[in-house]
Parts: sequence; structure tokens; C-alpha cells
Amino acid sequence: MAEEPVNVNGFRELARQTLPKMYYDFFTGGAEDQYTLKENEEAFHRITIQPKILVDTSSIDLSTMVLGYSISMPVMIAPTSRHKLANPSGEIATARAASTCNTIMVLSISSTCTLEEVAACCNAVRFFQLCVYKRRDITAKLVQRAENNGYKAIVLTGDSPRHGRREADIKNKIIIPELKNVEGLLSTKIVTDKGSNLDALANQTRDPSFTWEDIGWLKSITKLPILIKGVLTHEDALKALEVGAAGIIVSNHGGRQLDYCPPTISVLEEVFSLPCNRISFFYL
Repeated sequence: MAEEPVNVNGFRELARQTLPKMYYDFFTGGAEDQYTLKENEEAFHRITIQPKILVDTSSIDLSTMVLGYSISMPVMIAPTSRHKLANPSGEIATARAASTCNTIMVLSISSTCTLEEVAACCNAVRFFQLCVYKRRDITAKLVQRAENNGYKAIVLTGDSPRHGRREADIKNKIIIPELKNVEGLLSTKIVTDKGSNLDALANQTRDPSFTWEDIGWLKSITKLPILIKGVLTHEDALKALEVGAAGIIVSNHGGRQLDYCPPTISVLEEVFSLPCNRISFFYL
């Protein structure tokens, strides 16, 4: 029997032993040469801690506030897709774990459970991650459903006008389950002989023309605060501030989108030079 995992690396190894190779590669892989994926971890290894000794640690409180919601620690669950490829309960299990840990889950638009199913399963504070489709009416319906089902913010993914070229998925010719959140709204049955149908689906349905100028349209269809995910530069952080975003998420999409962009943690100093009292910052 496999040993009980004691850290994230242990869970990764357990997943490698348990999941079909196609699905393991999907969850762990990055774009193209995977330089950014590797650098995301290596950049952490280059950071050291300068401890202070003889400090009273008899009572430690890691809790913080995010958009007015109290969470137990400065750690949230980022939007990741297709959880049922790893667990039959899918995103419902993830939401329940978030609730147990008293933190926030950001539900992916590409979840294998509907946003309604996840909303009904527990009382976790939930945000909804959004990619904008070419058909804006479908995007508007998704935003309205999220708002009607108690989601507390919209997380707009801004770094995916096209799908990252994930070579492992292409080699594996990965076939993904249909997207539950757009059933009846958008055809997701795409057949391709060029590798991953994940690439084909994303590139045929997402709107690559969506820009900063369109944030006003998104704000006009919801009362929820909007967080913009995918910011890596001071310039883009300023633009997010100018268009009225409630917060930004500093992210390179886990190295899964544009290869050879910088590791996320290396740009924090540049991005966080904004006036912190005017916008909320998150790191992914």
C-alpha cells in the first residue's frame, strides 16, 4: 500500500501512480517546452526565509480578508478544470474541501459539475472564473447564473485568447468530457485529427477580440466585483485599475498558456508597486 502523502509532492506521486497517463499529463503539463512551468517551481527554490527568533508563537493566526470575506489562511483554490478526471465527485468534492478549510474556491468555467451543482453542495464562498466566448449572449447567461447562484465575484481570465499549446495533450490526443456549464448553449462536440480536441474546442469558441475596452460591457451585465486574472506587468495592473477592476490575480496560468513568460513570483515586486488601497492583489 502506498504511503500516506505528507506534502504536495506526495500527492503528485500518488496521482502519477493512480491516474491514466493521459489525465496525469493533462493536470501536470505545461505549454510547449514547459520552461515557464519549471521556472514557476525553481523561482520558489531561489527564495530563502530570514527568520526572527525568540518571538511569541503561542498563538498564531493566519486568517485574512478577501473582498470582505474572512478566510482561515491566505490560500485560495484557483480555477482548475475537469476535476472528475481525477475524482468521481469532481468540483463538488473540491468545494466541500474549501468549505471545511474555510477558504474560497474559484470554480472554473470548464468544470465537470455545473455551477448550480457546486453552489448547492455546501456553503463555501465561491467565485466564478470566466473566459469570454465569441457568442456574448452565452457569456452573459453564465455570468447571470453565477450571480443568481450566490457566487461572490467574477474572475475574468485575460491571458487565454487562444489555448496554450500543450504538447503532451497533443501527443496523447486527449479527449475531454463535454463542458457541463454550457450544455444546451454551445456545441462542444469537436472532432479533430490534429491532436488535442481541447485545443480545437477552446480556439473555436473563445473570443480572441476581447480587450480592455470590453471590460465595461462585462461590468454592465453584473453587480459582482470583477477580478482580472493573468496580470504579469505593472502596465497591465494599471490598466486593470483604470477599468475599475476590484482586484487582479498575478498569474502566468501555471505555465500552461504562454511559454517563456516569467515565473509569477518573480514579477510580484513590479506589479505590487500599485497603490494597494485602490485594488486587491492575489498571487497564483
